[in-house]
Amino acid sequence: MDAGPLSGNPVDGQPVDAVDMIAALTAAPLVFQDGSTQSFTADGRTTYVDRGTPSDGEWSVTGDGTFASFWPPTYRATYTIRWIVEDGARVGVSFTDTRSGVRYDGRYR
Repeated sequence: MDAGPLSGNPVDGQPVDAVDMIAALTAAPLVFQDGSTQSFTADGRTTYVDRGTPSDGEWSVTGDGTFASFWPPTYRATYTIRWIVEDGARVGVSFTDTRSGVRYDGRYR
């Protein structure tokens, strides 16, 4: 699934511009390597489903263009979001934790 009308023609690994973040995250649900899924809404809500168990959180784009997530009651994290591009098409996004450097690749369903 291509994310559709977004600015520019990014290459694989290029950071998602803050202006494109909402469109990139809401284009389609994401599927991760372990089979978990995550969907985002434009109003800042997200649902992560792991082995059939959903959990709801919130997300936002910070002033510096990073992605921030909040999972009640206390978990907060920030990520750099980068495009996953294959054959010129955006096929997903990767999330790299700004503290630990751990990367999660999500592909559009």
